[in-house]
Amino acid sequence: MGAEGASGSSRALRLDPHALPARYEARDGGADGQVRNIELDRERVVLRRAVRGIPMKVGVPIREFRGVTLKTLPPDGDQPAAVAVMLEHRDSALSVPLFVADRGDEAMVEWKSWSRVLGVPLLVDDGEGALREPFQRLGQISVGTAAPRKKRRAAIRWRRPSILMRRKPGRPTPGATVHRDEREIIARD
Repeated sequence: MGAEGASGSSRALRLDPHALPARYEARDGGADGQVRNIELDRERVVLRRAVRGIPMKVGVPIREFRGVTLKTLPPDGDQPAAVAVMLEHRDSALSVPLFVADRGDEAMVEWKSWSRVLGVPLLVDDGEGALREPFQRLGQISVGTAAPRKKRRAAIRWRRPSILMRRKPGRPTPGATVHRDEREIIARD
C-alpha cells in the first residue's frame, strides 16, 4: 500500500486511514538523500533512514504519539503553501506526515478520520507553537454542551401503547349496591 502523489508535486501525500498497514517515503532533512521510509499500522510506526551511511530503524508505538495535528506548511521554493495532517510525537524528528495537499478542503475530514482510526486526540497549534486539544475531553470522551432533554413520554413510549394514554379513567356505575359496616361472609365447607 503506497502513497498517491499529484503529478509534479513532491509534497502531495494521500494515505487511506482505513487501509493500514501502509509504507511510504517522506522528506527528512537529517537523513542521507533527504528521505526516510515509514511503515505505519494501527499499533506502531517504524521509521527507517540512513545518517552518514549508518542505517537506523526506530519503532514507536502509536500510544507514544501526542495526537494528530492539522498544520499549514509555508511555500517551499517552487512548491506552493500546503496543508498537512501530521502524527505528532514529543520529539519532532519522530513526527510523521499522514496527509499533505495543496488545497485544504479535505484536510479537516482527514484530520478527524486519522484521529479516530489511530485512537489519538486531535491537536491544534495555539499560535505560540504549543499544541492543545481543540475540544474538551474527559478521558476518551469528548465533552460538550448537553443536548436538550426530550419529553418524558418519549423515554417510556416503547413500554406502553399510546392508546392507554388517551383512555378516560373508570367511573363507578350508578346504583351499585354498597354494603358498609357489615361483617364479611366466608363460605366454609
